[in-house]
Amino acid sequence: MAAENHCDFPVPPIGGLGLGGPGGPCRRCSSAPPPGTVPGKWVRLNVGGTCFLTTRQTLCRDPKSFLFRLCQADPDLDSDKDETGAYLIDRDPTYFGPVLNYLRHGKLVINKDLAEEGVLEEAEFYNITSLIKLVKDKIRERDSKISQVPVKHVYRVLQCQEEELTQMVSTMSDGWKFEQLVSIGSSYNYGNEDQAEFLCVVSKELHNTPYGTTSEPSEKAKILQERGSRM
Repeated sequence: MAAENHCDFPVPPIGGLGLGGPGGPCRRCSSAPPPGTVPGKWVRLNVGGTCFLTTRQTLCRDPKSFLFRLCQADPDLDSDKDETGAYLIDRDPTYFGPVLNYLRHGKLVINKDLAEEGVLEEAEFYNITSLIKLVKDKIRERDSKISQVPVKHVYRVLQCQEEELTQMVSTMSDGWKFEQLVSIGSSYNYGNEDQAEFLCVVSKELHNTPYGTTSEPSEKAKILQERGSRM
């Protein structure tokens, strides 16, 4: 004969509510969730086909985040699971790693082969406000270092006659600008009129290019280089 189900900690009946009494639910039993509904400590995530295993406590660091809502089984959050029970999230797993590690230990660690902008995109998607601020600060710090690199200038001295000045002005482009025009007198050719000659100093800013490569000079820049070779 099967043993009768009963509570080991009965409570006295509560007037008018019909609770308690022999065999009735006690405070301990009524406050406990039904079997199978107690949330587990570990949570499995399937992010873009890559599985991550972490704790519910880690995912709940930011109560306003997408991951917190996911752990709370928010009815407004439509979340599917794969055959292993992992939550399916259609995002880039490469950039999810720094996000998850931040939730684990509170530090922003980004591998040198990852772009800060990619981590920022994921932080904004998961709505982790403190991480968003950290990544934005890191991007500003990176950009300020790049802007503080001194700009290099290249200078050229071009020799030309007075009649060539107009043509030279028309070919000045691609960032070249006049710095100084110096008269060096006139050249005398037998049978010809004197020609006033000038030295024209021009300059151009050189900006750092990715991976240390330099762009090929344009046709107009080549003309300036050829004229400069007269000196």
